[in-house]
Amino acid sequence: MSTLHEPEDVKLIFSLFSPQETLIDQVIGELQEAYGPLEWRSPRLYFDRTRYYEREMGWPLHRLFVAFKRLIRPEAIVDVKLATNLIEQKYLVGGNRQINIDPGYISLERLVLATGKNYTHRIYLSKGIYADLTLVFHKGSFKPLGWTYRDYADSTNIGYFNEVREKYRAQIRGLEAQVEAL
Repeated sequence: MSTLHEPEDVKLIFSLFSPQETLIDQVIGELQEAYGPLEWRSPRLYFDRTRYYEREMGWPLHRLFVAFKRLIRPEAIVDVKLATNLIEQKYLVGGNRQINIDPGYISLERLVLATGKNYTHRIYLSKGIYADLTLVFHKGSFKPLGWTYRDYADSTNIGYFNEVREKYRAQIRGLEAQVEAL
């Protein structure tokens, strides 16, 4: 029989992309109202690994990854995804999204995204939301899996996720407070 243990809280992250950079900034403000201050943000990027969203959203698509200071329970990702779906709906124009918000989390072992779409490698959580195991941490870095989206498998983006993981690791080990005190 295994001994049951509750998992550590996890680092909440988001990918946001839109043809409107100002809308990304506005939505980040809304997310901060709900989840607290940002801890980290990527440089401004282009979402250019696929043109899948071009018909709905236009082109080019601007992107940011962000991470929040406050940790969440892993199971809270369900309610976060439901909340981001409502934000996306708020900005619909003619039935088309103007912003895409993909919430997820980073733990020491993995990067998980929340999605409403089922697939063979996705695990059902609740309320119509699935967990997509996107990256695993192995031998000092996040590694993509056979189904990982190409943009998440990109070495530059993996570097960003490794950076966020290091901040998270310091936070859960209490090292962050020691560094800030210096």
